[in-house]
Amino acid sequence: MAVSNNITSVLNFISLLCSIPIIASGIWLASKPDNACIHWLRWPVVFIGIAFLLVSLAGFVGAYWNKQSLLAFYLMCMAVLITALLILLVLAFIVTRPSGGYAVPGRGYQEYRLAGFSAWLRDHVVNYENWGKIRACLANSDTCAKLDREFITAEQFFSAHISPLQSGCCKPPTICGYQFVNPTMWVSPVNALADPDCAVWSNEQTQLCYNCNSCKAGLLGNLRREWRKSNVVLIIAVVVLIWVYLIACSAFRNAQTEELFDRYKQGWV
Repeated sequence: MAVSNNITSVLNFISLLCSIPIIASGIWLASKPDNACIHWLRWPVVFIGIAFLLVSLAGFVGAYWNKQSLLAFYLMCMAVLITALLILLVLAFIVTRPSGGYAVPGRGYQEYRLAGFSAWLRDHVVNYENWGKIRACLANSDTCAKLDREFITAEQFFSAHISPLQSGCCKPPTICGYQFVNPTMWVSPVNALADPDCAVWSNEQTQLCYNCNSCKAGLLGNLRREWRKSNVVLIIAVVVLIWVYLIACSAFRNAQTEELFDRYKQGWV
């Protein structure tokens, strides 16, 4: 009985450690400028990580003090949390699969088309109801303002690897043929009818291209890139957690078997 409980305690400690990168990954996602403007996408990973931490602590206490009911609660909750994390990973992979990005000749950065992203992201993130608040949040951030501090000449800017959000929101689409003054000021478009966003662009610093479809696409491009990076950490964590859970289930069954056998022997003494 003690051996099984010791094994379960060690496994719970491992699952507790696994909750740390999950929480850290969620905090990293929440700290990004685009996620900061999409409130309902900021914290789900953090909440799941904290739930793993609390459940693992409950399992550790149950194993250490031989609380079978607490261990059963731990196994049930862990199954639910692992399932929730798997669902989140699958959904994140599916909706972020299309990239929407395309290369621009002579530019170090990509530009983005809204139609290139999944319909779910377009319908649930950058729809008409949400975009007003997101746009105001982006305009109040320093996402575009810091480009003016980092790049002075056109050559520097055109060779830079700026973020999808900056590419879509802080400058007009290249196809419009605007002339570079600084990263957030462009004049004299050569081909103003090439894209609807050409007419939307404004040199007013609170406007820029925040009303452009390219800005919405850039936001989704940022989300896609960040969630893809986060998914690597989450996949590793969920693989370890599944392995820990299966061994913990086996140890729990062995502990119950040992307890029944001990009662059986005591009945014959």
